[in-house]
Amino acid sequence: MKLPRNREAIVPERKITEYLLSESHPVGKAKARYFRALGYSERNASQLKEDLTAIAVTYEVTEMIDTPFGRKYVVDGALATPGGIKARVRTVWIVEAGEDISRFVTAYPREEENRGVESD
Repeated sequence: MKLPRNREAIVPERKITEYLLSESHPVGKAKARYFRALGYSERNASQLKEDLTAIAVTYEVTEMIDTPFGRKYVVDGALATPGGIKARVRTVWIVEAGEDISRFVTAYPREEENRGVESD
């Protein structure tokens, strides 16, 4: 199954710049080190946004989790990064209660699958 309305999935710019790439965010700073090592930065934040959206469109949902806020969807996929590395990541999306559009929540490395990360 694909993410609901995946072609319209929303990735807020702030989630990229103030979370995934923020070296000072209390939760996001470890993710920022990871994504920056892959070649992402504020200069190409729009590419990270596009790459995450591509995962939502391309890959299948691997898990659904009902929460009090709505239904979360887990989508695992690969990023073709600016650094030339194909990195496996897990993305999490939510369709909030009363809504019908998927919204990006977070992304993080799939460490067990990145042991043999390939370079182009």
